[in-house]
Amino acid sequence: MLGNELSKSDVEKEISEKGEYMQIHYLSGLLNKEIHRDTKKFIYLKLIEIYKKKNMLNDVAKMYEGIAGISIAFSEQIKNYLKATEYYIKAGFFDKADYSMRKALNEANSVEREEINFSVKDFYKKQAEEYERNLKRNSATRIYEKLLEMNITDSERKEIKERLIELYEKLGKLKEFYAMKKFEEKEFSRL
Repeated sequence: MLGNELSKSDVEKEISEKGEYMQIHYLSGLLNKEIHRDTKKFIYLKLIEIYKKKNMLNDVAKMYEGIAGISIAFSEQIKNYLKATEYYIKAGFFDKADYSMRKALNEANSVEREEINFSVKDFYKKQAEEYERNLKRNSATRIYEKLLEMNITDSERKEIKERLIELYEKLGKLKEFYAMKKFEEKEFSRL
């Protein structure tokens, strides 16, 4: 079956006997064909399921962007662009995360924009904490530096700088450590 006649059950039946990489190949090929929107969304969701199992986070994010691209409702577009942003952050692709976040912001009203910004900050913070737990200090440092560029509160900024000072010291990044320490002291003396 081809085109708009292809149903979810046809797709399910076709992939049931295949291994995961063959499923990826088959399903990815279907995305290039003219298929009914619901079936295409089903294919994206199947690919997301497989990519998550394989820890292919960049590909998970791409699939969420694909769903957002075929979604009609703005709320669904925002939700899926936000999921794409989350997985790009987990994969370490901050530029792609920024791009997906901007797409979500473009579809949002002022209240939703605030929620999106809050969610994205939270994604970054959680990922930095996970990196710290796993002793991936360089990766955590990159995220904290990224957070400093974002619209954050003064208390968040202070907390992040403290985390960075600690990480710089542990990593032996003395230049960054002393620069941040000096900046912190200057900020503290102003109070």
